[in-house]
Amino acid sequence: MKKNTSAISFAAIVSLFFMWGFITCMNDILIPELKEMFNLSRAASMFVQFCFFGAYFVGSLIYFIISIAVGDPISKIGYKKGIIAGLVTAAVGCGLFYPASTLNLYPLFLTGLFVIGLGVTILQIAANPYVTILGTPEGASGRLNLSQAFNSLGTTLAPMLGGILLSHFADAAHIHIPYLMFAALFLLVALVIAVVPLPAFQNTEKLDSGTNALKDKTLVLGIFAIFCYVGAEVCIGSSFINCSHELVPGISEETPKILLAFYWGGLMIGRFLGSLSLIEYKNNAAKYGLMALVALGTFVVLIGVTYFLHPGKFSPWMMWPYLVFIAINVCGFIVGKSQSIKMISIFAGVNIILLAVAMYVTGVPALWFLLGTGLFNSVMWSNIFSGAIAHLGKNTAQGSSLLVMAILGGALLPPLQGLVADALGGYHFSYFIPMLAYVYLIFFGVKAEKLAI
Repeated sequence: MKKNTSAISFAAIVSLFFMWGFITCMNDILIPELKEMFNLSRAASMFVQFCFFGAYFVGSLIYFIISIAVGDPISKIGYKKGIIAGLVTAAVGCGLFYPASTLNLYPLFLTGLFVIGLGVTILQIAANPYVTILGTPEGASGRLNLSQAFNSLGTTLAPMLGGILLSHFADAAHIHIPYLMFAALFLLVALVIAVVPLPAFQNTEKLDSGTNALKDKTLVLGIFAIFCYVGAEVCIGSSFINCSHELVPGISEETPKILLAFYWGGLMIGRFLGSLSLIEYKNNAAKYGLMALVALGTFVVLIGVTYFLHPGKFSPWMMWPYLVFIAINVCGFIVGKSQSIKMISIFAGVNIILLAVAMYVTGVPALWFLLGTGLFNSVMWSNIFSGAIAHLGKNTAQGSSLLVMAILGGALLPPLQGLVADALGGYHFSYFIPMLAYVYLIFFGVKAEKLAI
């Protein structure tokens, strides 16, 4: 493939990562709005995530069953057509917010979220492996980290821009308006993808039916690793706003949304660093010096964007403790020597410590330790995903569907945390749920590293 064609293809696919990151993180803003609108319990409000991420499981399960019966669908039709199908499906789901808003029905909102989730599922199944094969095999993890960094840009901007949008339309009669905008955007991008000359990567090998992908031990371990990682990440992000109001009575409505942007922004910073860490340098001092500068520069940009979007409501100086967590993150890459599988265990271990401290302390300090986990969630998805499908060959798309199916963790763990929080009278001590998920990720990192030898 020509380099300029590869660059255009990669840029087009990166835009998809941004879009589904944005729409996914909108759920974190939507949850407190619907909770108040329909007077929901903590557990009931988390059905937003149950329906959205449950769609990943249902959609991927259907895909997997089809692949067993007749062979891998996306390998047959090509990744490009698969991506267009995902965008159109997500647009339909966004459109369902109009009747949900008009009829004032919480179940219909959940239906819309489920359909959006189905669309994003198709995008995940097609786009993640597409990025890994859109270049050299040794650069797969780096490309996926870079793509996921733009996914994190979407999740970072969503609490800022999404919060502004929903603050203007946060009632049952108008809350559909931002989602109709998203529907139009999904359709526009589908049109662009249709006309951009993307390599099809349509499989020409004979596609066998059956569960061939499951013969790979690393994939099997990776399926539950994705379940745990997504569940833990969504637990922390989804509960953060409500937990902030519980831990800091009197905190403004805007402040938790602003801080949540830095939780997701941490994933963006870490993913940029993960991509840089896999590039060959003449010496390690230059590598880690550049990584530190990029981390600091990205942080400054986040500060600037936040200050611009929230004039008079945000002081840059309030974010100085976040620099401590950025420094620890860079040190984590140094300790792990940028080895993608090893980084999973190291970062999972750090997050266990951060959550333990968050449950031990109270008030604003607890919020800082919750925010810090975003930096260490950063390379989890990319490193687990690329490692799990590394040796699947023509079964890559089937393996991808199984990994995307495991996003079910984002549907099951947050409601479980909500039930625990209801029982305990608040979210503060419910974070042992994501802690347990990170324990498995330590095991996965150690085991997968041995299997790779």
